[in-house]
Formats: sequence, structure tokens, C-alpha cells
Amino acid sequence: MELRQLRYFVAVAEELNFRRAAERLHIAQPALSQQITKFERELHATLFERTTRRVELTEAGRTLLAEGRRVLNDADTARAAVDRVVHGQAGLLRIGFVSSAALRIVPAIVRVLRQVHPGVHVDLTESTTDPQLRAVAEGVLDVGLVREVDRAPGLILRPLLRERLILAVHESHRFADRSSVHLAELSEEAFLTFPRSEVSRLYDHIAALCHHAGFRLEAAQEAVQFTTLLGLAAANTGVTIVPASLRALGLSELRYVELADPEAVSTVSVVYRGDRPPSRTLCDFLDMATAFDATHL
Repeated sequence: MELRQLRYFVAVAEELNFRRAAERLHIAQPALSQQITKFERELHATLFERTTRRVELTEAGRTLLAEGRRVLNDADTARAAVDRVVHGQAGLLRIGFVSSAALRIVPAIVRVLRQVHPGVHVDLTESTTDPQLRAVAEGVLDVGLVREVDRAPGLILRPLLRERLILAVHESHRFADRSSVHLAELSEEAFLTFPRSEVSRLYDHIAALCHHAGFRLEAAQEAVQFTTLLGLAAANTGVTIVPASLRALGLSELRYVELADPEAVSTVSVVYRGDRPPSRTLCDFLDMATAFDATHL
């Protein structure tokens, strides 16, 4: 039994006239009659009693009309649901992001995404870079916002923005009133850093910058969260290097100082699978991410 056959049958059953049903279906009357006859043979049932004056439903036909209407309605509902997803009016978009992106990048993009696609549910998951790469590859996430990724085998990687790295110090620190410092001036400082085992890519990037500046990055204290690092810096236990978006966390005793070194930047990228066509919603998210204006960072 095919949906097309059901539609033909329901049209005839509702019109009880082959000519009117054929006009409604935009097909020739003889072709419709042939299709109904073929349908009856396949079902091994007579659906209509036909005379030269009228067409009437049999008991089998009345039963099929009720069930056929339900099936066609369900099919139309399913088709409409798929159509809404295809056109970005419904569905689910699963987005992963590094914690620093939660302050500026994610809110800006998701706010516009929800305006454009109000019927789409956006599922946000905060995670470090490497777990995101695995989750995207495994299909657990649709897209990720990651840091310091140069290549992602099997995935598509799009650089989103190059964000300045800045120094966070206590208000009494000797650099607190400076507009900028060079990394080489920090060689004797007590550094607050992430554990390399937890945030390896950004840690390695900052460590490489320090090495290039002539000293080795050694942690006086470690913390996984940016907020903890900044809190420790505000407590005057050391200094820390963070992405510029962290300025949004304004602590009263904390000061942010620019790093003068041109290479003191951190790259944020979007990553997604390339082995299947992206949904309309994902395409719009990628367009919004690419157009994101990071000058306020």
C-alpha cells in the first residue's frame, strides 16, 4: 500500500464521484479508475459499489476511509515536521564551547540564532577543547568552539577570531598601572596557570610564548577555571595570562594589562563534521560565527 494510492482512494471516497475526484487530484479519470481497480486487487477487497448512477463505499471502503485519513494526516504531519527542520524552524543544535567563549562569543551568536530560528532548541555544553573534538567526531556535538587547534583530522576547522592575550594582576602589583608589558618582563613572576593535563592546548601556547620571550613557564599554583585563576590573582597570589574576553569578569582588586608582544594572541575556531551536509540551522550558526565582530574584545 502506497500513500499515493491512499490519496486516490480518499479523494474518490469523499467525492463519491470519479470525475470530481480526478479533477481534484489533477489526473485523468480513466487513470484514476485504473488505479482504484488495481488498489482493490492488491487489497483483495471491493472498496466501492459502482453503478451507472452512483458510487458508494462498501463496508471495507468505510473502514479504509477512516484509517486512510488518519494515515495521510500522520504522513502530512511528519512531512511538515521534516520541512520545519530542513528550513531551520525546528530541531536541535548541540553546541560545545570553551569556558572563555561563554562571556562574549557564545551569547552574541546564540542570541541572534534564537531570533532567526526561535523553534530550534539550542543545547549548550561547556567543555575543554580536546573533549569537544572527540564529541564532534562522534556526533555527540554538532559544532564546537575550541582554542589553539591547527588541524582536526576528519573534521572541518574554521578559524573564528584571533583574540589578544592579556595579563591579570592585583591592583598593588608593579605592573597594575602600566598600559602594557612585554612577556620578557614577566620572567620572575609567580604564575597562576591551568593544569596542562586539563587545558593542554592553551597552556602549551602560553608556555611557548614564554619560552620565546626567554624564560620557562612554571606554575606557582594551578586552577582549572578562569574564574578561579582571576580570583587568585585578585588575592595577590600571583599573575595570570588569559584571553581578552575575560575582561568581562571585573573584580574590584584586579587589573588587566595588555601584552605588547604581537604574537600574544589566542585563536578561537569552530569545528564540525564534514562527512554529511550541515543542517540549515548549523549553516546559519557557522555564518553568524564567521561574521562575529570581535573588535570589542
